[in-house]
Amino acid sequence: MRSVDVSDSTREAKRLRARDLGIVIGELTPGANNAITDVDGVRVGHATLIEGEGRLRVGHGPIRTGVSVVLPPGDLGDAWFAGSHVLNGNGEVTGLLWLNDSGTLRSPIALTNTHSVGVVRDALAWVECRQRGNEELYWSLPVVGETWDGLLNDINGQHVRAEHLEQALDSATGGAVAEGNVGGGTGMVCHEFKGGIGTSSRVISSERGKSTVGVLVQANYGTRSRLTVAGVPVGRHIPTSELVSPYEQADKLPSAGGGSIIIVLATDAPLLPHQCRALAERAGLGFARAGGSGSTSSGDIFVAFATGNRLSAIDPAPPAQVAMVGEEALSALFWAAIEATEEAIVNALVAAETMTGRDGITAHALPHDRLVELMAARPLG
Repeated sequence: MRSVDVSDSTREAKRLRARDLGIVIGELTPGANNAITDVDGVRVGHATLIEGEGRLRVGHGPIRTGVSVVLPPGDLGDAWFAGSHVLNGNGEVTGLLWLNDSGTLRSPIALTNTHSVGVVRDALAWVECRQRGNEELYWSLPVVGETWDGLLNDINGQHVRAEHLEQALDSATGGAVAEGNVGGGTGMVCHEFKGGIGTSSRVISSERGKSTVGVLVQANYGTRSRLTVAGVPVGRHIPTSELVSPYEQADKLPSAGGGSIIIVLATDAPLLPHQCRALAERAGLGFARAGGSGSTSSGDIFVAFATGNRLSAIDPAPPAQVAMVGEEALSALFWAAIEATEEAIVNALVAAETMTGRDGITAHALPHDRLVELMAARPLG
């Protein structure tokens, strides 16, 4: 089994992205890395599991899966104001009940496959417990999300283990973020092309200074015909006659169009919990711009956290003063979230590489040459 370490993550981060192909989405300016890590202190790590080929043997493989983590700044256990939004609930993100009731995020956010949520959640709780010195009364409700990679991966074999969560945490860094077939996105399919992890960011300026909104997605949804890039309906111009859909190769599996997406948003703007929830809601508009529909079989769940206020892990009392953004300033942040979400999805598709998984099912990469050709022609229908 191959697990991506720090050196592999650096190599993976050099894959092409939308802007490398001359594709600019939106009007706002990205941060230095055009990634969620442009929010100061936020780090991302992956553990990627790839092993075997050929016919599915449950418990043996082929394995195409992994774990990704988004770490807020500060110490493990620090709290940050947060909120979430569920567009369609055929999915799972653990810990959301307490995140929404308390208005705070108190753990890293981990992403994996549907049947590995439990082991990753337990592993993350155990890591937090150890780092707190095994306090007798310590408790944790980690935030762990999932999308289903059973089209390519032996998902019922449950190959993700606690050690892989710890590897993802250990490899987490700022700067460039590996995208595509990495971590939790390893076995994912998006718009009938190879999908996975993608990220982007936007910086906005105001009289109060600059604010950054960063987005990371685990994209595993959609039909090819609805894929839209910067307003261009590219998906309908790349029919399955050009690249066979992995769904056409699969036997006794759901047809294209369902699937799921988890979207994580971070900002350094000092948002309160209800403002974080509103920011999370806007991710759905970026999702729709790329061709997402929130179908009834889809788990489309969005989590946003803000680093402008910090609740100490040592002193759980709220700070004497809490900063906040005025309601009139939220619209600019909303638009930043929309643009960054759309580009994060496109980056996931551009970075992803063709992958053959279980039973010889192949998810083809979105062809760069065809994408550039279609964007230049700007087809309108």
